[in-house]
Amino acid sequence: MLSASARAGSRWRVGLGAAVVLLVLGVAVAVVAGLLGGGGAQPVAELTPSPGSAVTPALASSPAPSAVASVVVQVLGQVKRPGVYELPQGARVIDAVGAAGGFTPAADQSGLNLARVLGDGEQIVVPKPGEAPPPASAGGTGEAGAGASTAPSVKVNLNTATLEQLETLPRVGPAMAQRIVDWRTQNGRFASVDDLKNVTGIGDKTFADLKDLVVVQ
Repeated sequence: MLSASARAGSRWRVGLGAAVVLLVLGVAVAVVAGLLGGGGAQPVAELTPSPGSAVTPALASSPAPSAVASVVVQVLGQVKRPGVYELPQGARVIDAVGAAGGFTPAADQSGLNLARVLGDGEQIVVPKPGEAPPPASAGGTGEAGAGASTAPSVKVNLNTATLEQLETLPRVGPAMAQRIVDWRTQNGRFASVDDLKNVTGIGDKTFADLKDLVVVQ
Protein backbone atom coordinates (compact mmCIF):
# COMPACT_ATOMS: atom_id res chain seq x y z
CA MET A 1 0.00 0.00 0.00
CA LEU A 2 1.30 3.48 -0.93
CA SER A 3 1.48 6.03 1.73
CA ALA A 4 -0.72 9.10 1.52
CA SER A 5 2.22 11.25 0.48
CA ALA A 6 3.16 8.84 -2.32
CA ARG A 7 -0.41 8.81 -3.59
CA ALA A 8 -0.51 12.63 -3.54
CA GLY A 9 2.76 12.84 -5.50
CA SER A 10 1.47 10.41 -8.10
CA ARG A 11 -1.72 12.42 -8.59
CA TRP A 12 0.33 15.65 -8.96
CA ARG A 13 2.49 14.08 -11.69
CA VAL A 14 -0.58 12.82 -13.56
CA GLY A 15 -2.19 16.26 -13.35
CA LEU A 16 1.00 17.97 -14.53
CA GLY A 17 1.26 15.57 -17.48
CA ALA A 18 -2.35 16.24 -18.46
CA ALA A 19 -1.76 20.00 -18.29
CA VAL A 20 1.29 19.70 -20.55
CA VAL A 21 -0.71 17.66 -23.06
CA LEU A 22 -3.52 20.22 -23.06
CA LEU A 23 -1.01 23.04 -23.52
CA VAL A 24 0.61 21.29 -26.50
CA LEU A 25 -2.79 20.65 -28.05
CA GLY A 26 -3.73 24.30 -27.60
CA VAL A 27 -0.55 25.50 -29.31
CA ALA A 28 -1.09 23.06 -32.19
CA VAL A 29 -4.67 24.26 -32.69
CA ALA A 30 -3.50 27.87 -32.72
CA VAL A 31 -0.81 27.12 -35.32
CA VAL A 32 -3.27 25.28 -37.59
CA ALA A 33 -5.81 28.09 -37.28
CA GLY A 34 -3.12 30.62 -38.21
CA LEU A 35 -2.12 28.64 -41.29
CA LEU A 36 -5.72 28.29 -42.42
CA GLY A 37 -6.49 31.98 -41.89
CA GLY A 38 -3.52 33.05 -43.99
CA GLY A 39 -3.14 36.30 -42.08
CA GLY A 40 -5.35 38.30 -44.59
CA ALA A 41 -6.48 38.12 -48.22
CA GLN A 42 -3.86 37.89 -50.96
CA PRO A 43 -4.17 39.16 -54.57
CA VAL A 44 -5.37 36.56 -57.04
CA ALA A 45 -2.92 37.72 -59.76
CA GLU A 46 -0.06 40.13 -59.98
CA LEU A 47 0.21 42.86 -62.64
CA THR A 48 3.86 41.89 -63.18
CA PRO A 49 4.54 38.18 -63.82
CA SER A 50 7.31 36.45 -61.92
CA PRO A 51 10.60 35.86 -63.78
CA GLY A 52 10.37 32.98 -66.21
CA SER A 53 6.58 32.94 -66.17
CA ALA A 54 4.84 32.51 -69.52
CA VAL A 55 1.67 34.26 -68.32
CA THR A 56 1.17 37.85 -69.46
CA PRO A 57 -1.10 40.11 -67.36
CA ALA A 58 -4.40 40.82 -69.07
CA LEU A 59 -4.04 44.57 -68.59
CA ALA A 60 -0.32 44.85 -69.28
CA SER A 61 -0.84 47.11 -72.28
CA SER A 62 -3.49 48.61 -74.54
CA PRO A 63 -3.39 48.27 -78.31
CA ALA A 64 -2.22 51.33 -80.16
CA PRO A 65 -5.08 53.25 -81.79
CA SER A 66 -5.35 52.71 -85.53
CA ALA A 67 -4.56 55.61 -87.77
CA VAL A 68 -7.56 57.47 -89.08
CA ALA A 69 -7.47 58.91 -92.59
CA SER A 70 -7.97 62.67 -92.71
CA VAL A 71 -8.08 65.66 -95.04
CA VAL A 72 -6.61 69.11 -94.50
CA VAL A 73 -8.56 72.11 -95.80
CA GLN A 74 -8.35 75.89 -95.58
CA VAL A 75 -11.50 77.81 -94.67
CA LEU A 76 -11.66 81.52 -95.51
CA GLY A 77 -14.21 84.27 -95.91
CA GLN A 78 -17.27 84.71 -93.75
CA VAL A 79 -16.47 82.27 -90.93
CA LYS A 80 -15.67 83.11 -87.32
CA ARG A 81 -12.23 81.46 -87.21
CA PRO A 82 -10.62 81.32 -90.68
CA GLY A 83 -7.70 78.92 -90.86
CA VAL A 84 -6.42 75.47 -91.82
CA TYR A 85 -8.22 72.49 -90.32
CA GLU A 86 -7.74 68.72 -90.31
CA LEU A 87 -10.97 66.72 -90.61
CA PRO A 88 -11.78 63.02 -90.96
CA GLN A 89 -11.85 61.68 -94.48
CA GLY A 90 -15.39 61.83 -95.81
CA ALA A 91 -16.17 65.09 -93.98
CA ARG A 92 -18.31 67.61 -95.83
CA VAL A 93 -18.22 71.35 -96.38
CA ILE A 94 -20.60 71.92 -93.46
CA ASP A 95 -18.10 70.13 -91.17
CA ALA A 96 -15.28 72.43 -92.30
CA VAL A 97 -17.45 75.49 -91.65
CA GLY A 98 -18.28 74.13 -88.21
CA ALA A 99 -14.59 73.59 -87.44
CA ALA A 100 -13.98 77.22 -88.36
CA GLY A 101 -16.51 78.40 -85.80
CA GLY A 102 -19.55 78.59 -88.08
CA PHE A 103 -20.86 81.34 -90.35
CA THR A 104 -20.65 85.03 -89.59
CA PRO A 105 -23.85 87.08 -89.90
CA ALA A 106 -22.59 88.36 -93.26
CA ALA A 107 -22.20 84.89 -94.82
CA ASP A 108 -24.15 83.87 -97.90
CA GLN A 109 -24.83 80.20 -97.13
CA SER A 110 -26.55 79.67 -100.45
CA GLY A 111 -23.20 80.27 -102.17
CA LEU A 112 -21.90 76.88 -100.98
CA ASN A 113 -22.82 73.26 -101.47
CA LEU A 114 -22.71 72.34 -97.78
CA ALA A 115 -23.26 68.63 -98.48
CA ARG A 116 -20.23 68.23 -100.75
CA VAL A 117 -17.50 65.83 -99.62
CA LEU A 118 -14.18 67.58 -98.96
CA GLY A 119 -10.99 66.88 -100.90
CA ASP A 120 -7.57 66.99 -99.29
CA GLY A 121 -5.79 70.34 -99.71
CA GLU A 122 -8.76 72.30 -100.95
CA GLN A 123 -9.69 75.87 -100.06
CA ILE A 124 -13.22 76.80 -99.06
CA VAL A 125 -14.23 80.45 -99.29
CA VAL A 126 -17.53 81.47 -97.70
CA PRO A 127 -18.78 84.49 -99.66
CA LYS A 128 -20.89 87.50 -98.74
CA PRO A 129 -24.25 87.97 -100.49
CA GLY A 130 -23.61 88.87 -104.14
CA GLU A 131 -19.92 87.93 -103.91
CA ALA A 132 -18.85 85.25 -106.40
CA PRO A 133 -16.71 82.41 -104.98
CA PRO A 134 -13.16 82.20 -106.42
CA PRO A 135 -12.30 79.55 -109.03
CA ALA A 136 -10.89 76.20 -108.01
CA SER A 137 -7.66 76.33 -106.01
CA ALA A 138 -4.66 74.02 -106.19
CA GLY A 139 -5.25 70.68 -104.56
CA GLY A 140 -9.01 71.11 -104.23
CA THR A 141 -12.26 71.82 -105.96
CA GLY A 142 -12.90 75.31 -104.65
CA GLU A 143 -16.48 76.43 -104.65
CA ALA A 144 -16.93 77.03 -108.36
CA GLY A 145 -18.24 73.57 -107.66
CA ALA A 146 -19.83 70.72 -109.47
CA GLY A 147 -21.45 71.48 -112.74
CA ALA A 148 -19.89 74.92 -113.16
CA SER A 149 -19.52 75.94 -116.78
CA THR A 150 -16.36 77.98 -116.30
CA ALA A 151 -13.01 76.21 -116.65
CA PRO A 152 -10.81 75.86 -113.54
CA SER A 153 -7.85 78.21 -113.19
CA VAL A 154 -5.62 75.30 -112.10
CA LYS A 155 -5.20 72.18 -114.22
CA VAL A 156 -7.04 69.11 -112.98
CA ASN A 157 -4.89 66.07 -112.25
CA LEU A 158 -6.57 63.14 -113.97
CA ASN A 159 -4.98 60.64 -111.57
CA THR A 160 -6.24 62.20 -108.34
CA ALA A 161 -9.27 64.29 -109.29
CA THR A 162 -12.59 63.66 -107.57
CA LEU A 163 -15.90 63.62 -109.39
CA GLU A 164 -16.54 67.19 -108.27
CA GLN A 165 -13.18 68.36 -109.60
CA LEU A 166 -13.74 66.67 -112.96
CA GLU A 167 -17.13 68.34 -113.26
CA THR A 168 -15.49 71.76 -113.19
CA LEU A 169 -14.14 70.95 -116.67
CA PRO A 170 -16.08 72.10 -119.74
CA ARG A 171 -18.28 69.48 -121.40
CA VAL A 172 -17.87 67.19 -118.36
CA GLY A 173 -21.04 66.45 -116.42
CA PRO A 174 -21.70 63.88 -113.67
CA ALA A 175 -21.97 60.96 -116.13
CA MET A 176 -18.74 61.84 -117.98
CA ALA A 177 -16.88 62.44 -114.71
CA GLN A 178 -17.97 59.00 -113.51
CA ARG A 179 -16.74 57.38 -116.74
CA ILE A 180 -13.33 59.02 -116.30
CA VAL A 181 -13.07 57.71 -112.73
CA ASP A 182 -14.26 54.27 -113.82
CA TRP A 183 -11.60 54.13 -116.56
CA ARG A 184 -8.95 55.09 -114.00
CA THR A 185 -10.18 52.39 -111.62
CA GLN A 186 -10.18 49.69 -114.28
CA ASN A 187 -6.96 50.58 -116.11
CA GLY A 188 -4.79 52.22 -113.46
CA ARG A 189 -3.28 55.68 -113.67
CA PHE A 190 -3.49 57.81 -116.78
CA ALA A 191 -0.10 57.58 -118.47
CA SER A 192 -0.71 60.70 -120.54
CA VAL A 193 -3.43 63.21 -121.30
CA ASP A 194 -4.02 61.37 -124.60
CA ASP A 195 -5.46 58.46 -122.58
CA LEU A 196 -8.59 60.56 -122.19
CA LYS A 197 -9.47 59.53 -125.76
CA ASN A 198 -9.94 55.99 -124.45
CA VAL A 199 -12.79 57.06 -122.17
CA THR A 200 -16.20 56.33 -123.65
CA GLY A 201 -17.89 59.52 -124.84
CA ILE A 202 -14.75 61.64 -125.25
CA GLY A 203 -14.36 62.37 -128.92
CA ASP A 204 -11.99 64.67 -130.75
CA LYS A 205 -14.03 67.80 -129.98
CA THR A 206 -14.31 67.10 -126.27
CA PHE A 207 -10.65 66.11 -126.06
CA ALA A 208 -9.62 69.36 -127.78
CA ASP A 209 -11.56 71.31 -125.14
CA LEU A 210 -9.99 69.36 -122.27
CA LYS A 211 -6.38 68.67 -123.19
CA ASP A 212 -5.06 72.06 -122.05
CA LEU A 213 -7.05 71.99 -118.80
CA VAL A 214 -5.87 68.66 -117.41
CA VAL A 215 -2.55 67.20 -116.35
CA VAL A 216 -1.15 63.76 -115.51
CA GLN A 217 1.06 63.61 -112.43
